[in-house]
Amino acid sequence: MHAAAFLKAAEKQPLGPIVVLYGAERFLKNEALKVVTRLVLGEGEEELALTRLAGNTVELKSVVDSLLTVSMWSAKQLVVVDDADDFVTRYREGLERYLERPAKKSVLVLEVKSWPANTRLAKKTAAIGLPLECGSLKGTELFAWLGELSRGRHGKKLDRGAAQVLVDLAGNDLGLLDQELGKLAAYVGSAPAIDAEAVEKLVGGWKTETTWRMLDAVRDGQLGSALEYLEKLLVSGEHPLKLLGGVNFVFRPLARATELARQGLPLAEALTQAGVKPFTIGPVQAYLRRLGRPRAEKIGHWLLQADLDLKGSSRLPDRAIIERLLVELGGKT
Repeated sequence: MHAAAFLKAAEKQPLGPIVVLYGAERFLKNEALKVVTRLVLGEGEEELALTRLAGNTVELKSVVDSLLTVSMWSAKQLVVVDDADDFVTRYREGLERYLERPAKKSVLVLEVKSWPANTRLAKKTAAIGLPLECGSLKGTELFAWLGELSRGRHGKKLDRGAAQVLVDLAGNDLGLLDQELGKLAAYVGSAPAIDAEAVEKLVGGWKTETTWRMLDAVRDGQLGSALEYLEKLLVSGEHPLKLLGGVNFVFRPLARATELARQGLPLAEALTQAGVKPFTIGPVQAYLRRLGRPRAEKIGHWLLQADLDLKGSSRLPDRAIIERLLVELGGKT
């Protein structure tokens, strides 16, 4: 089950003795854990019966001891193992044995990036517990989630057009989108809805204009200027994932157009079909010819890799990840 579906109707979903939160969306993991904590312990009992352990250092014995410990202050226990990928690898067989006779008054939560469904541990978890996928949302699922979040958390209607503009300007990181919705709800005040105009005014502004100038500089081969714009944006506090949202908005259509051109469509027609704005087709054609087809065909890969790296797949600083992407798109590597 996806965590977004769980959050809609959590009370109807039995948890069992184990819950696994897997995937790259930290926001969804945090939201799901809040709800699981409330369902297991009730309101206000976290300090008394919630134990959080570091998966890269904790031993299985310590985890099991915590699960088996009966608290005099709470009827149930919740034990969370954070960053548990290495923990699961080290103690897979021990966890399988534990789930044969789990503690009756405790729930174990494993927070992991990867959770292959074909392992014995995963199958056992699915049979008696609750594995929750905390992966990214895209397309209509993302827009629907934004609408529900805006209505449920802020009491504001958010239509599809406004949601589209919000994603275009802020990217698809759910935590960042949640923050932007909070700002927008305060910005529109007593108005019942958040419209596209409000999104453009608040989420846009000088930072968005600077982002477009940065990307125009990348397109036009002015990498030095692009990196200067990037420095201004980062110093001002612009979130790297929001910057990536702007990069995706500009360069994803170019990746689609490159694929259409590879299939035989004339480049200008491919760009139009991919959604590139008419007044930019000339500069974009010049950019793609300068880049060359072999490198242009890598644009989609570069964008995807930067997204994964910013969400935890790389140990590089966020600044370095964005800088590398601009250099790659600028044809300088």
